[in-house]
Amino acid sequence: MQTLEGESMFTVKQVGDNRLEVHLIGSVNRSEMDTALDVLIRASETMEQGTMLYIVKDFAVPELPALVSEIAKIPALLRAMHSFERIAVVADEAWVRKVSEIKGALMPSLEIKAFTPAEVEIAEQWLDALPIAS
Repeated sequence: MQTLEGESMFTVKQVGDNRLEVHLIGSVNRSEMDTALDVLIRASETMEQGTMLYIVKDFAVPELPALVSEIAKIPALLRAMHSFERIAVVADEAWVRKVSEIKGALMPSLEIKAFTPAEVEIAEQWLDALPIAS
């Protein structure tokens, strides 16, 4: 996926029955935030022991209306997170990776691990290694 400098994007795509792939590039606006979070919340409703590959590139703080939209959806997002066992965050900035792992420590039922862009294949392998419950 190639983007132009200054371009932003926030997309959520379901890959298989129990995997979401999320891409966040740049700073997103309210419309992008609303659409992506609604897709994430809806997709998580049918998942059990799901995994998520979350790719963050050129992160910039979202526009204020987008942040307000995200805050309004926090209860639904927290419920959605219960559908996931593991989230692999692939980010080009070290502080984004660190914050992701701190968030994981605060959610004991969810394992969050951070990777560099060069480690995206390792991140996918880590997600695929999740044991399947019987």
